[in-house]
Amino acid sequence: MAPALPRRTLLQAALLTAATPTVSHAATGAGRAAAAPLPATLPAPPAWTVRPFELKDVKVGQGLFATKRQFMLDHGRGYDVNRLLQVFRANAGLNTGGAVAPGGWEGLDGEANGNLRGHYTGHFLSMLSQAYASTGDQAYADRIRTMLGALTDVRAALRKDPAVLSATGRFGTAAENVRGSHQYVSLPAPVLNGSAAITLSAWVRPTHNADWTRVFDFGNDTTRYMYLAARNANGVPRFAITTSGPGAEQGLDGTAVLPLDRWSHLAVTISGSTGTLSVNGVQVARNTSMTLNPSSLGTLTNNWLGRSHFDDPVFAGAYDEFNVWSRALTAAEITSLQSNRAAASAAGRGTLASYAFDETSGGTFADASGRGLTATLRRTWGGPSHPGFLAAYPETQFIDLETRTTSDYTKVWAPYYTAHKILRGLLDAYLATDDARALDLASGMCDWMYSRLSKLPDATLQRMWALFSSGEFGGIVEAIVDLYAFTGKADHLALAKLFDLDKLIDACAANTDTLDGLHANQHIPIFTGLVRLYDATGEARYLTAAKNFWGMVVPHRMFGIGGTSSAEFWKARGIVAGTISDTSAETCCAYNLLKLSRMLFFHEQDPKYMDYYERALYNQVLGSKQDRADAEKPLVTYFIGLTPGHVRDYTPRQGTTCCEGTGMESATKYQDSVYFRKADGSALYVNLYSPTTLTWAEKGVTVTQTTDYPREQGSTLTVGDGSAAFELRLRVPAWATSGFKVTVNGAAVNGTPTAGTYFAVSRTWQSGDVVRVTIPFRTRVEKTPDDPGLQALFHGPVNLVARSSATSSLQFGLYRNAALSGDLLPSLTPVSGKPLHHTLNGTEFAPFFEGTEDPTHAYFRRSEPKVVFGGTDSGVTNPARSNGTTLLDEIWAGAPFTTKAALVTRVQNTVNTWVSAGLLTQTDAQKVVTTAQNASYAP
Repeated sequence: MAPALPRRTLLQAALLTAATPTVSHAATGAGRAAAAPLPATLPAPPAWTVRPFELKDVKVGQGLFATKRQFMLDHGRGYDVNRLLQVFRANAGLNTGGAVAPGGWEGLDGEANGNLRGHYTGHFLSMLSQAYASTGDQAYADRIRTMLGALTDVRAALRKDPAVLSATGRFGTAAENVRGSHQYVSLPAPVLNGSAAITLSAWVRPTHNADWTRVFDFGNDTTRYMYLAARNANGVPRFAITTSGPGAEQGLDGTAVLPLDRWSHLAVTISGSTGTLSVNGVQVARNTSMTLNPSSLGTLTNNWLGRSHFDDPVFAGAYDEFNVWSRALTAAEITSLQSNRAAASAAGRGTLASYAFDETSGGTFADASGRGLTATLRRTWGGPSHPGFLAAYPETQFIDLETRTTSDYTKVWAPYYTAHKILRGLLDAYLATDDARALDLASGMCDWMYSRLSKLPDATLQRMWALFSSGEFGGIVEAIVDLYAFTGKADHLALAKLFDLDKLIDACAANTDTLDGLHANQHIPIFTGLVRLYDATGEARYLTAAKNFWGMVVPHRMFGIGGTSSAEFWKARGIVAGTISDTSAETCCAYNLLKLSRMLFFHEQDPKYMDYYERALYNQVLGSKQDRADAEKPLVTYFIGLTPGHVRDYTPRQGTTCCEGTGMESATKYQDSVYFRKADGSALYVNLYSPTTLTWAEKGVTVTQTTDYPREQGSTLTVGDGSAAFELRLRVPAWATSGFKVTVNGAAVNGTPTAGTYFAVSRTWQSGDVVRVTIPFRTRVEKTPDDPGLQALFHGPVNLVARSSATSSLQFGLYRNAALSGDLLPSLTPVSGKPLHHTLNGTEFAPFFEGTEDPTHAYFRRSEPKVVFGGTDSGVTNPARSNGTTLLDEIWAGAPFTTKAALVTRVQNTVNTWVSAGLLTQTDAQKVVTTAQNASYAP
């Protein structure tokens, strides 16, 4: 008998044969809680010559990363996920349970009308997934399952016509219209019946104060109509009728604002030339000069409750009774409606239409007038074009993008970017929990996207993806290829290729730099997708383009902390000082450059990728997270301003921004690139020095790093649990130019470590073996390429920033006590009890990674006015060449010096050159040499 197929094989087979996605309940929350399943595993492509370990295989030990991560773990446990789900449930017309949307970019009132809502929910799902994978804490898994269950319900609801959401009414049951649902009630065309006299009466309970939302709007277009708005521009009710557009409206305006979350009764009457508006039984407006009435409008096409013929918000709130009479009710009759249902009032039910909204299911409302005018609940946008559609807003942004030629984020804001965040969150949830619903939702989303995009001409796609903001699609290609690795569906791989932006790909493949003026974070994640397309297709131009692109950004557009961009955009290659501003270094850019660096390393083990990884991780990424927890906000920067005296803003813009989303992810996957293994298992790469424990199941061993790096200049690795033969490859940072040493069980390892390489130790490792890595830190500066006098200070991997409220560049000299090695640390004074803190000329320098609100200077102006050696001033002014290079710069460029004599020789040779060039007098040259000879130096 053949062995039973694993569940995952069966699931993949089902996905391969499914024409459209299905709602799967194979893994309910209740069913999953009892038996924690093994997580799914993303298959490693054959093209990867090294492979990552899963988060669950690398445990984070106590130290800098654990402290930062705990703040985010606490946020993940404390934030109510129903708030995130509110915008999805509202879009589907489902009960939101009273949850309040997060606001900011993840709400209807945020920037650009909330056109990006849904993105943050995807980030949060990824964060929870990584938290669960890293810690095994079931609290995170439970939250994931809650979200997957809700999103499954949302997709199921979107596949159907809208259904009534019943609520407690003024008298009985009411019909609730959740804000963000885009739902309204459509009445049949004959409802007004050409009546010259009329009364329209409604009980409403508004839940939002948007202007111009309609209680009703009967008309054909924006020329011929009759409406009652709950609020006009002054916030009070307004009735209007016109046959010639807004300029010819005959109206009635209320005198007071309708209260939110309370029932109000509105009644409009027209008879002859008189119209009235009553609120809660009191007449508040009267117009005796009206020449229009419903008979003037003729038979109208659209008779709507809650929807406007203009681009106004849909009414949010509840309806309890809507009645229309073919006469003007008396004041007494209107008064009687205040305490009775129409049927029990002096007015009786409406003679033209009468809706009690007693229905508790379905999508229609019965007419009790006797005319049989059944009303229907509808969506303003109709419904999804494909059953796999899943979003927190209608499909309209995706539709609009297909014909859009200019960017306008108030109309279309990166819909495929938002789709990517949701898709990525679902895939991460599947990888963490093996919950089939996540994969089913993800597969359905890609089926839907393929159904849209595969119908479009290539020219249309190229135009779409080249649009700033509106056409941004984030890392969706990477996510789609990851999905394809599970489903094997040809349509999914074809979908990934539909996002090719050929102009960009071809330029980068040819190593032609066209990045000047481009939006940085719109383009960086494109290249992670191209690497994954190479993995899936073998098309070399994808990988070549990605490698060349990386080299255009690092280091040519990179700040010292590893970030890039100014006000979100790139400038010309080599312009760094010229891009420093309050809006430098968008945090998302660092997040995506780390992903790209990691992915490129899988193909080519060039240490430069991991050198960059260390730089960006230990500086911008760690420094972007404030050092405290908050239940409401993740406390992550958007921009990191690099101007003098900048104070980091950890609650950026309106909240729930892209960078807060990626920041949540970064803080729950710090360990993802500490270790890699060679594809054949013959080597283990130690890329980062961080307190962690690796479980290498295939080898049957553990590797535990014990270190307080970067507060400690080295790390200890201990092998445990078994024995195994492999080569241990230890990264020698590019900045570690001397003193890198390795011992195994106390004995020095032969070989000469070289900065910017990996140092290999090959043996059969036994449990208990101890590897000690010593990495002496040097203090050095990094000059901006376009202004060498503007510099950043580094101690080992750590950017040291000056803490000062001054808003102009601080000036510092550092050669005064420079060591023979070239180390500038002796010029600084350590601060007792505060690791990595130093002072210079009374100013404190601190690690960039500390998430404080202190004003900082990431760059300073180098000033070396005098030639000084070993603290001794020669009395000679430090001369400079026309390019700004000073005498001391040229002398110390020769460091390290093995002896004092070697330094003095360098001084003598350099001053001779300067004297010959007429830049230094012979007398001053001799003073300089004598001072160098007499000074004392640190090694």
